[in-house]
Amino acid sequence: MASVSVYNMEGKEVGTIELNDAVFGVEINEHLVHMAVVQQLANKRQGTQKAKTRGEVSGGGRKPWRQKGTGHARQGSTRSPQWKGGGVVFAPVPRDYSFKMNKKEKRAALKSALTSKVQDNKLIVLDELKLDEIKTKKFVAVMNNLKVEKGLVVIADNDKNVVMSARNLADIDTALANMINTYDVMKAKTVVLTKDAVAKIEEVFA
Repeated sequence: MASVSVYNMEGKEVGTIELNDAVFGVEINEHLVHMAVVQQLANKRQGTQKAKTRGEVSGGGRKPWRQKGTGHARQGSTRSPQWKGGGVVFAPVPRDYSFKMNKKEKRAALKSALTSKVQDNKLIVLDELKLDEIKTKKFVAVMNNLKVEKGLVVIADNDKNVVMSARNLADIDTALANMINTYDVMKAKTVVLTKDAVAKIEEVFA
């Protein structure tokens, strides 16, 4: 089992914690991590882009001039793609970009992502994260104490004070331990877990 330091909200080391190798010490599967990130981004795409083909634009019902004898190139419609106001050649149509990964693949990808953060010393464990009010300034102070600039803060339970205090920060995201995903973990420069969140993650994913 990997052992990492535990810090308090002032940024001082207050002990160590053993991390379960079944979650934080697996063999990293880069292919699955990549696939999980691509899936997350693909599933977010709206896929609503649309342009009209030559059959859908209005006008162009008659041949603009006779076939031969004018000196012009032959034309059948003023709505052909080469004309101004004509249709688009291979026009995009609305489509669904999403694809599925099975549960085992998703879990393996997430474990790989968490393991990579441990190996890169980019995972911080907090003994607890409690704020007595919704105050962004106090949350920022905790992040500064931990020297976290761009990160993901994972908590065990939906603590309104913590979530709302972090909401206005562009570079800090919050997530519940049972809802984290590979994309958010990989996007974050540093992952901050509370001790309760570590226990919840090991309970759910080990």
